Amino acid sequence: MNSLLPCLFVVILPILYNVAADCSNGSCKLLDECSSDGDCGAGLYCFSCPLGFLGSRCVRSTITNQFKLVNNSLPFNKYAFLTTHNAFAIDGEPSHTGVPRVTVTNQEDNVTQQLNNGVRALMLDTYDFDGDVWLCHSFGGQCHDITAFEPAIDTLKEIEAFLSENPSEIVTIILEDYVHAPNGLTKVFTEAGLMKYWFPLTSMPRNGQDWPLVSDMVAKNQRLLVFTSIKSKEQSEGIAYQWNFMVENQYGDGGRKEGSCSNRAESPPLNDKSKSLVLVNYFRTVPLKEITCDDNSGGLINMLHTCYGAAGNRWANFVAVDYYKRSEGGGSFQAVDTLNGKILCGCDDVHTCVVMELTSILVSRKHKHNLCWYLTFKLVYNSTNTNDFLCFSLDQHHMLAHHHKKILVTRPTI
Repeated sequence: MNSLLPCLFVVILPILYNVAADCSNGSCKLLDECSSDGDCGAGLYCFSCPLGFLGSRCVRSTITNQFKLVNNSLPFNKYAFLTTHNAFAIDGEPSHTGVPRVTVTNQEDNVTQQLNNGVRALMLDTYDFDGDVWLCHSFGGQCHDITAFEPAIDTLKEIEAFLSENPSEIVTIILEDYVHAPNGLTKVFTEAGLMKYWFPLTSMPRNGQDWPLVSDMVAKNQRLLVFTSIKSKEQSEGIAYQWNFMVENQYGDGGRKEGSCSNRAESPPLNDKSKSLVLVNYFRTVPLKEITCDDNSGGLINMLHTCYGAAGNRWANFVAVDYYKRSEGGGSFQAVDTLNGKILCGCDDVHTCVVMELTSILVSRKHKHNLCWYLTFKLVYNSTNTNDFLCFSLDQHHMLAHHHKKILVTRPTI
């Protein structure tokens, strides 16, 4: 057996290790120095965070799709999703009222870009304004020309286009709802073409039960979950009242106190397990774009651990942040990878929920008088109730005899 180790190392070591080198033209890896986005590899972009590092480095720009990496055969509440706070309040968004806007912003990408980068839950503030439903900040509980961003239907149509183009994805909308026009929300969701994706209120679990399997939600095309902050709309419009189904920590500066995770006033206690979804907010009361890269890094991960205990040893299903791409490296993307790792397999990263089954094949080819082993890899999942897997072969030529041996190897975090 010892004579086979050199051949095994030849195959395995390139998978486990990368050799550091100067980089450019898409070859730069996470935290490598860079001068432009084009220097960074897939899923990265070139970014400067003075609070975290000198110069510019490649940091993450996209999420790990846990459904593709692991599976989608578990209940919806057994996964975690990146959530953008005030997803509509986009830096640089032109005024749609003809009046210059005087209000804060919370994101840099438009909603389509957010979704394409892996955001799967959007926080939207809806108001009656100008005879329609608008997405807006407010003064005194009212939307004004100087605080309005855009008609809600524009953003909802972006969501519809994404769901249409991505038939295996699920999007959640969490509404801070100030619409009082009768059936105002139903009307705008209908006009945006979203009702065909609507997950029905009657199918939402109560009393702490599991949600339907993601695979079943996809098969039924029930891929849009909508929650409102107005309780009466469950009866009047069939829209789920948020805190009948989830618990949520305090938002703003109150939700960023180290070592503390308290529920917001409207939410049931975080440890109320009759609500099977958990939402963790981690953003400032007044967003400060330049320092958000620091906020979205170590402090965010620490808060998720704090809220785990406060929520009765439950990891968050939704983690809401401002300027979601800004970080010192992994940021909110790594935070969600951590959550999915914890939920799916008790690991610190979702990538380690995937293990390699190495099925060795003894062949007749000789190399320096030693039999070499050519390996067939099967990706299997350290998770329950899944039978599907991906396969790929490295070499199966000149096969004379088969000797099968399973070796479980933790996949390296990438």
